[in-house]
Amino acid sequence: MIRLAFLRHGVTSWNREGRIQGRTDIPLDPEGRDRLARLTLPPDWRDATLHASPLARAMETASLLCPGRPIHTDSRLIEMDWGAWEGLRGHDLRADPASGYRDLEHWGWDFRPPNGESPADVRERLRGWLDSIQAQSPLPPGERVRVRGEHGEDSRDSHATHPPHPAPLPGGERESHLIVTHIGVIRAALALAWGWDFRGPPPVPVKRNRLYVLTLATDGTLRPTGPEEGLRLS
Repeated sequence: MIRLAFLRHGVTSWNREGRIQGRTDIPLDPEGRDRLARLTLPPDWRDATLHASPLARAMETASLLCPGRPIHTDSRLIEMDWGAWEGLRGHDLRADPASGYRDLEHWGWDFRPPNGESPADVRERLRGWLDSIQAQSPLPPGERVRVRGEHGEDSRDSHATHPPHPAPLPGGERESHLIVTHIGVIRAALALAWGWDFRGPPPVPVKRNRLYVLTLATDGTLRPTGPEEGLRLS
């Protein structure tokens, strides 16, 4: 069994100002660093393989929570590209009817900022990264576990509004990966696991200093396995 825990990076000055960061490489601010330095991971995740987006705010978060640990970086874990909107404030874009800005629950998979990425783009590179984790896994293949739709069908992109009901996991082996990344990537992962299509309220609001735990099945599908509200850092 492969367990994944997704963690959003710490706070930056642009976060506090309400600016859209996207791929702009903004570091943590002093308060964000101090806060993370006082937190610890849940015991069950302290020995997990550590991954991070290559952007400074994710790398710093990983280093502060896991000092001295090797960090595996991958560009596929980088934040959604917000194109021409990076550096702008969401509330200013929302106030301008000509901007084309939409609130999250009205995106759909294909919403795209000017010259930026859509959630579908993020989903596809995340799937590529998940496939690479599967390929590197030392665990034996075992029985497949699929995400179940509302009518029992197997699907990566089920539109179920409740947690899927997978088949039982074989054995008791566990391989754990902790991924420090960005809210756009975490939303894509949760959307795949919960069958959300970026229409209507998200099934799981992404909060800071919490691990969102999923299981990666042998066929590449995801399912939610941790508490819906996430595991709190302490």
